[in-house]
Amino acid sequence: MTQLAAELYEADTITPPKANAISRAEQSTQRSVSSLVFSRDAGPSQQALLTDGVKCLLKGLSKQFAPQVKQLLTLRKQHQHATSEASLDFLAETTAIRNGDWQIRSISEELQDRRVELGSPISITSNSGAQGKTGEFGDGQSWNDIIQAHTYLRSLVSRSLDSNVEQPLGNKVSAFTCKVSHLDLYLQHVEYDGNAIPAALFDFCVYFYSNYRQLLSNGFAPHFYIPRIENHLEARWWASVFAFVEARFCLQPGAIKCTCGIETIAAAFEMDEILYELRSNIVALSCGDLDTKTEAAEQQMSSLLNDCRFNSSDKSLTAYARLLIKTCHKRGALALVDMESGWLVEQATVDEQALNKLTSHLELAARSGFDGVQISNMQLAEPALSIFNRFIGVDNNNQLHITRDVDAPIHAKELLASIV
Repeated sequence: MTQLAAELYEADTITPPKANAISRAEQSTQRSVSSLVFSRDAGPSQQALLTDGVKCLLKGLSKQFAPQVKQLLTLRKQHQHATSEASLDFLAETTAIRNGDWQIRSISEELQDRRVELGSPISITSNSGAQGKTGEFGDGQSWNDIIQAHTYLRSLVSRSLDSNVEQPLGNKVSAFTCKVSHLDLYLQHVEYDGNAIPAALFDFCVYFYSNYRQLLSNGFAPHFYIPRIENHLEARWWASVFAFVEARFCLQPGAIKCTCGIETIAAAFEMDEILYELRSNIVALSCGDLDTKTEAAEQQMSSLLNDCRFNSSDKSLTAYARLLIKTCHKRGALALVDMESGWLVEQATVDEQALNKLTSHLELAARSGFDGVQISNMQLAEPALSIFNRFIGVDNNNQLHITRDVDAPIHAKELLASIV
């Protein structure tokens, strides 16, 4: 373990202020935000969205958690450099967590059935045959785009929870998810004490504050998708962020829910640990295309396949996908598969040949135990729903009963071989 990782391990748990004191602070919306500076002005939309309450929370989050992001990003680079000279493997110091008998806290009712979810840029999120919708904040958005996206998402959440609005699946209200920005992205137009703040903190803060009252009053949990998480220390950081906000707003522990995208090789070796650190808040892991563009990958892996999740030649799951299902279900979490990349070129329509290939992959995923699929093309919603209905059943919510306990143990060698 590096010195920086050790320091993060030994850091005291962040203790939120007392609930009664926080309640009084929240009532005082005129609290100073002088150290929070916005260098761009998006006009009336920005004023309506970034209220004094949002700014007060953003200031508190930036003060408490922004400095740690730089440490975590430094740790990423150190880990990549260290593993370029040694074999990737499961962490020895977290063996007890992997072998322990524990489960996540709970899955909110509206998140127990996630057989088909639509992920798209917020501006085009709309009704479909999907169980849920994920609003994504893309890279390279202008400040005006960011403000408009948050404003639109707030309006979309409000309309979705309106019982008078027709829902895509009869009377069932779709769950909404806010996919925050990657942890290594910073907002250059928003500074706290002279430093640009992490875009992920901004996305989390604005979505939570703008929507939590209405979501909770309708029995929904504020739900976030954390993309490209790399290790359990980043998961611990997010757990601290969630705990801080839950205490600040006098919410029950675990009121905020999240799903994490396993999109890097490092994260694939720490799935148990990521679930453990976020066990009060996490509900699922998502199986995505792994980014192998690291020093470690270049030295240990001689070639890359376009599809690193499934072996289409023998119609069987790779060790990576099997391990994700087994790990999630053992801990009481859902296992999702992301079909946004690798198989589907971004286009308005999918031709018959591509659709047949996608259908074959969907059937393999559903038959093998995945609880749902995340898609980016609405044309896939109906066939995906039909396939998962066939395997899950219309009267069931998921496939948590498929434990894959009969699978042989997956060691580092098998895991690496499944993603090259």
